[in-house]
Amino acid sequence: MPVTRDTDRAALSAAWGQLPQSRETVARLGSFTRTRVERIIGLVVAVGCIALGLQGLFAAMDAPAERPEWHPILEIIVFGALALMLLACFAGRGLRVFAPLFAAAYIACLVLWPIAAAGMPASHSVEPWMFYLINIGTVASVLAFTLPWQIVFTLAIPVLWGISRLVQCGFAPGFAVPVALDVSFALILGGILVALGWVFRTVAANVDTARAQAVSSYAAAAAAEATEQERVAVGALMHDSVLAALIAVERAQSPRERTLAVGMAREALTRLANAERDAGMGSEAPVDVDSIAREIEASAVELGHPVRVELTRGAGEIRLPGVVARALALAAAQAIANAIQHADAAGLRVSVTCASEPVQVSVLVRDSGPGFDPAAVPDDRLGISASIVTRVAAVGGRARIASDEHGTRVALEWAEGA
Repeated sequence: MPVTRDTDRAALSAAWGQLPQSRETVARLGSFTRTRVERIIGLVVAVGCIALGLQGLFAAMDAPAERPEWHPILEIIVFGALALMLLACFAGRGLRVFAPLFAAAYIACLVLWPIAAAGMPASHSVEPWMFYLINIGTVASVLAFTLPWQIVFTLAIPVLWGISRLVQCGFAPGFAVPVALDVSFALILGGILVALGWVFRTVAANVDTARAQAVSSYAAAAAAEATEQERVAVGALMHDSVLAALIAVERAQSPRERTLAVGMAREALTRLANAERDAGMGSEAPVDVDSIAREIEASAVELGHPVRVELTRGAGEIRLPGVVARALALAAAQAIANAIQHADAAGLRVSVTCASEPVQVSVLVRDSGPGFDPAAVPDDRLGISASIVTRVAAVGGRARIASDEHGTRVALEWAEGA
């Protein structure tokens, strides 16, 4: 199939399809979007926590709700843990350590708060400073824990706050409704935060799963295509080099036929020694069109029948991918070998015609032998189907074979962008 390079993205996608999918690369691929979503969630949470934390800090400095000996201790525990969690959010590291630390520190302070605030006046209109940090405790669980534990913390922290508040105010009837409203609002907001985190993470996980499946399918398709191309190349190599040489040896009777058999055996050994290069069909680096003629002439010499290739080219430098030049030269060499074996090289002529803008190349191999019926060639004979037709089609070209009692014409054509 023709090789296209329309965009850098296509080239990168093709390169990724050829990469070995190790356990590490699959793991990175499977968390590509999830990792970025986690980073975004951490930054957004950090900004929100700064706003709520400043409100709680100002409230704690303005109207302390605890006794003087307890107030600085609770402040250091809660705001110290909060500062560590914020640093971890911005740094993108340590969230699994410092977010649970804040949640634990806040819950511990809620448990101690009724003791610390015992005897202090309670007001309906002014919320204690710890109230502003309720949902920071909830969102800390979103950063640190799995969904079931997030739900537990979202329910437990507001309820624990309500109980501590009622204990602090001595279960005064006037505080029941305000505390119930505070708890309900905290539960609603905490539920929204948990739901948003779950939605974003689920979407990110689904995107990662779909990407991993797509890349896996592409890699499988690329591997299947490479296997098929290698099968065709190996089949053509076996016929061109090994089977053809064995047949020539078996049929050799005259000195000329023996010379031909020796040349084909030499070519077979050379091809087998360079099997990796032949299977790859050359490189993608551009080469001059003259290389086709030179390689055809070299192959003809190895076959024991030197041929001068007639080269007709247009103006300017004409270059084409090396893989295309290699395929055309090998297909032409097979056509020459067929002409030598089956037509005794009668009237054998080879010509290469090329033009530019766009680049077009045509290779014509002719002989004046008795000809044959292409439709009558058995399917298991690879000289034409694999070594000529399939080989040229694999690089986006076309092979046409015409034969009658006046001779055989093998035309190999390739055009840029076709």
